[in-house]
Amino acid sequence: MDLGVETLIGRKEGAIGWMIFNNPARLNAVSLEMWRAIPQVLAAFEADPEVRVVVFVGAGDRAFVSGADISQFEEQRNDAAAETRYSDASAAANAAMTGISRPTIAMIRGYCIGGGLAVALTCDLRICSDDSRFAIPAARLGLGYAFAGVKLLIDVVGPAIAREILYTARRFSADEALRVGLVNRVATRENLETLVRDYAAMIAANAPLTVRAAKIAAREALRDPARRRLDDVDAAVAACFDSADFKEGRTAFMQKRPPEFRGA
Repeated sequence: MDLGVETLIGRKEGAIGWMIFNNPARLNAVSLEMWRAIPQVLAAFEADPEVRVVVFVGAGDRAFVSGADISQFEEQRNDAAAETRYSDASAAANAAMTGISRPTIAMIRGYCIGGGLAVALTCDLRICSDDSRFAIPAARLGLGYAFAGVKLLIDVVGPAIAREILYTARRFSADEALRVGLVNRVATRENLETLVRDYAAMIAANAPLTVRAAKIAAREALRDPARRRLDDVDAAVAACFDSADFKEGRTAFMQKRPPEFRGA
């Protein structure tokens, strides 16, 4: 059964939770309704022990996410109170996307622009089709780009490339995105979903507690040293060694068979 709303769908398929930006008529531009649905969908995946990987994907074949739905701005962001409601909803969505303990993959086809690239940057991995295009056009629109977004971009591509992306506002091809580390892999349009499913299957077959500990450690490594919560990392690592999965991993290795991890 699908979760969320018509324009932002959560769908479970085995060990994969799919979060689908379903606004293809507007190149999957994110509306206020979609921002509000994101935390609900991701909370449902977080609560489901069978879900081991979450894939973000745009409906249709033209775009991952093309940014915020500007057509709503006159109605939804027309005064200070409305802007606060909108900003609160988008902030809650971003917190949910960055905070989920499951590994996340952005499956990118076509345009990944502005807020769409910001969504993709919240994911742990980004895999795109060879005809994808990436940009942050804020400098062409006169928008100020908030510190959190700049920091997330720098964490992925480094300061020099982040400056180029922000200063020029130009579009990067899939090959350029791969070269600068904006994406992990590039596939043909025909092979994109297969590659994403292969990666999701590899991750889902591994020990969930180990993957979770690695995600926590990677998150803390990107924080300012004074703000790192290393106790969280230590606790996650200890949970691995105290788990039945650790015993299963050793036993499977000795028996020369694939392990069957249960996340406990």
